[in-house]
Order: sequence, then C-alpha cells, then structure tokens
Amino acid sequence: MRLKFGKGKDVDGADAGTAPAKKEKKEDSFVVFLLKLAIVVFIFRSFIFSPFSIPSESMLPRLLIGDYLLAAKWPYGYTRYSMPFNLPLIPGGRIFASDPERGDIAVFKAPPTAEVDYIKRVIGLPGDQIQMRDGTLYINGDEVAKRKIDDFVLPITQNMIDAAALEGRPSPCARTDFEEVDAAGQGFCRYPRYVETLPEGRSYEVLDIAITPQDTTQVFTVPAGHVFMMGDNRDNSEDSRFPAEVGGGVGMVPMENLVGRAEIMMWSTDGSAQWLLPWTWFTAARWDRLGTTF
Repeated sequence: MRLKFGKGKDVDGADAGTAPAKKEKKEDSFVVFLLKLAIVVFIFRSFIFSPFSIPSESMLPRLLIGDYLLAAKWPYGYTRYSMPFNLPLIPGGRIFASDPERGDIAVFKAPPTAEVDYIKRVIGLPGDQIQMRDGTLYINGDEVAKRKIDDFVLPITQNMIDAAALEGRPSPCARTDFEEVDAAGQGFCRYPRYVETLPEGRSYEVLDIAITPQDTTQVFTVPAGHVFMMGDNRDNSEDSRFPAEVGGGVGMVPMENLVGRAEIMMWSTDGSAQWLLPWTWFTAARWDRLGTTF
C-alpha cells in the first residue's frame, strides 16, 4: 500500500489514479533499417543503375579485366531481365521501351538461357544486314570506315595472369608472340589497334590481332525485335557472329534481353589486391580509369 501526503498525491508527486506517461517510441530496430536499405537498393538496381564487373577481354581496348561499371537501366525500358535474378515482376515484353543506338555498349542476358550477363557493342538493328569481310565490318552492304592507329600497349596484370591460368593459356596475352618486356622489366601485350566509324558518325577503337575464321562471315539479317552484338576485340569475342550456345556465341539478341547501357566506370583494379593487406586495395586500383564515361 502506497502512502499519500496531501490531497491525491503519491510520494513521488504524481496525481493518484493518473496513468503513467507512455514511454517514447523506440527507434526502428537494426533489422528494420536493413530491410528499408534492401528495398532502396533493389529499386535503385532495378530501375536506375546496376553495377557490373568485366571478367574477360572481349571488349578490349575499352574495357579491361577488373573494371567495374554502372549501367543505366532506363534507356532501353524494363523487362524481367532488368530485375535482379530475373525476377518476373514485369509481365511479358518491355515497358517504357526504347531501341538502342548503333555503337552503344550494352549489358544483356545472353541467349539461349538468359541467365548470364554479357557486355558487347550494338552493331546491328532490326532489318540491318551485317557481314565481316577479311576483318572489315559491312552494314547494309556498305563498308564501315576502319583506320589504323598506334598499337594498344596493355601492361600485364595479375588478373590477366589469373585469367590465362584459368583458361590454360601459356601467356597472359592472346598469344605469346604479342608479349613483350620493357627496359624496366614490365611485361605487356602489344596489339594492332584501329578506329571504326559507324554510318551515323560514332567512332570507337577495336582490336584486330590475327586472321581468324570470324574475320569473314555470312550476311546476317537482324530480325525484328533483335540486335546484333559484337565485341571490340574482334578475334576474341563470342558474339552474334556465332550461334547461341551456353558459354559460347549469343546469336541474335532479343531486345527484351537488354539490361542496361554502360555509362560510367566506378572502379578498376589490376587484381593484385589482397584482403589481409588493406594498403594493396589502393595500390591495385587503376585510378586513371575511375569516372570515365562511355
């Protein structure tokens, strides 16, 4: 029993019979915060920008192994393939659809399974006729201008060495005869480099390093709703010149498989970083590539 002093007062001075004040609302729990963050990230990655890493040399000289870029999701519209893990949140077809332009560097889900992200350059649009003749590109029967420039000199990095080991190649370069060493002992690859200029006037650099079967192809007619994709490293790219097969060519790529357009380089590493040596995270970075656009 509580003692009262004076009219209606408890020992602590509160009015008798008055309900105790409610406690202030607690801040959201950490779990709720993480849930909100996950929703924001999901929306950002699904509809605005999504990060992608470069595991191969099919887009040399523009993209190197170890590059990390952001692809804009809105330029081509949205399909289930725009969603993380191909979540079927967008029913059939594209919404807010817009066709790519020749010369775009685009990320897409590779046929036939549409499970793996590829990145190539858009070369052919619906109705176009595409052909390679002796290493020269033809669009609708017209030769695409191709001009030789200085060789592409690519320093050999750890991620190139790792890729060569994974593929069982004897050299981190495309072939051992492309490998050289400078006076300081730094190894590098030297490749013949060219500039192509599309009919619309858009220019970009390509590599043409050897005589290969894909240097001369049949005439490909791009069907409606599809695009013809090619890698800038013309002799080291499984692209629309090859039939669609898992781990190989991609054939004609349906536009609904387009994921996004490459926009900006957000990070690049030469592969020499070690998790337990934090300073190597900085020495491995290729700082001159950060922030470059496409």
